This record gives sequence, C-alpha cells and structure tokens, in this order.
Amino acid sequence: MEHFVLANGVEIPKMGFGCYNLDQERQKELLLEAIAAGYRHFDTASVYHTEEALGAAIRESGLPREAFFLTSKVWRTQMDRPQAAFEASLKALGTSYLDLYLIHWPRPDLAVEHWKELDVQVWAFLEDCYRQGRVRAIGVSNFLPHHLMNLFDHCTVRPMVDQLEYHPGYLQEAAVRYCQEQGILVEAWAPLGRMKLAEDPQLVAIAARHGVSVPQLCLAFALQNGVLPLPKSSSPARMRENLEAGRISLTEEELSQIRTMPQVAWLGEHPDRERVRF
Repeated sequence: MEHFVLANGVEIPKMGFGCYNLDQERQKELLLEAIAAGYRHFDTASVYHTEEALGAAIRESGLPREAFFLTSKVWRTQMDRPQAAFEASLKALGTSYLDLYLIHWPRPDLAVEHWKELDVQVWAFLEDCYRQGRVRAIGVSNFLPHHLMNLFDHCTVRPMVDQLEYHPGYLQEAAVRYCQEQGILVEAWAPLGRMKLAEDPQLVAIAARHGVSVPQLCLAFALQNGVLPLPKSSSPARMRENLEAGRISLTEEELSQIRTMPQVAWLGEHPDRERVRF
C-alpha cells in the first residue's frame, strides 16, 4: 500500500519530503528535483520560509494541485492569530486549500501559563477550517499525550496526525503508542537523526546485511512501525534512494535491536522545555 489512511478516510502518501532548512539559494530547484524523483507529499510550515518556493515548484512542475499532499503549520508565535497565519500560508503556497494543517508546538512559551486554553482556541479554528473544506485533515506537531488529552477534553474533531521527532535512538515510544491507540497517525520529523546515525555500528551492520544505506534503514524502520517518515535531501540520488525504503523488510530480531538502542541523536527539543532552535 502506497498510502496511510487517516482516521477520516483521507489517504496520505507513506513518505513525505521535509522542507525544513532547505538551502535558501536553491529551495525551488531542490523541490523541483524532489517532484521529479517522485515525491508528492510535502511538509512545510510558516516558520520554515519555504512555502513560496514550494508553491512555485508545484506550479512549474506542470502537475495539477490535486496531485500533491501539502502540509503546513501554525507556528507558536502565531497562535494568537491563527486565521492570519492560515491565510498567509495559503497565499504563499498559491493554493485555495491544504491537505493537512497542524498546530506546530503545544506551548507558545514556557512563560505562557494559559497554554491549554490557547491550544483549545487554535484547535477550534482548525476545526472550522476542516468543516469548511479549506483543509482536508487537521492535526498537531510535538504534542505529547498530556497535550493531546487537553484537546480531547474540548474538541469535536480529534487530531488525525501528530508529528514527533522519531528515529532509531529516540523513539518516544510512550507518545507513539498513545497516538496509535487513539487512531492518530504519527509522522516522523528528523527520521534520519539529522544524519547523526550514519556511522552507528549497529545500524551500519544491519544496513549492510540488507545491502542498503543507514538512511534507508531508518526510513524502513519507521514504516514497519506504522510511522510516516518525512526525510529531506539535497541530492537527487538520495531523494530517489529514500523512496525505495518501503521495499526493505526488517526481521523481528532487527526491529528489536533497533528498538532497544540506547538514546542517541536526540536533537534536544522538548515541548515542556525551553529549547526550540528555530
């Protein structure tokens, strides 16, 4: 199957292309290369400053808007004005709708004590967009179970997606398990550990047995655990290589070896701690 199916029945391609921190000089070029490689699912956000380049690349590709699955997010400094953030993202992308819109971060600032109420207010706006057909699915990013529970207490439409840092060495198993039990699809940001895993001896050994690269192994691991990875690359060859990861089948022993790795390559960002680097 080439797609995951969200709780509302919307199909989402099993592999996305992450648009964070793309080379500013080559954004549109890289995105056109990703489209040429076969990507149709793109994950961006207002804070990434890649929405305009992505919209331009899609138009230049000649493919219809409906061929793509586009995700964007309301950043934590925009949570007091989500409608303006949403409209700005649509304008930058040059589209009348999004396939998925997310609350990017559960807490705008540790000094903001009313974050629960703020999350509920922003979520109510996302629900309105969903009901109006301006977005096909809605969700969150970096929400842990206790952040989700707050939404569950007030929402009428449940989040369909939660994006989390997820890669060998940092699996957030409690959060992932909770999401999957609640019917929420987990998407993996930094699924390659920002390449900090490339020389890990255990991963290198497993990858060698399958004749694949460590990045391919990381992506295959996510997919076999029901997690949708969002890798990025500036190399067309690696872009194509990453799309082949779904063909790799890891054994239960290999899956266990990866699941029980010590913590490594965690990027240090946590929604209840003040360390957000962008």
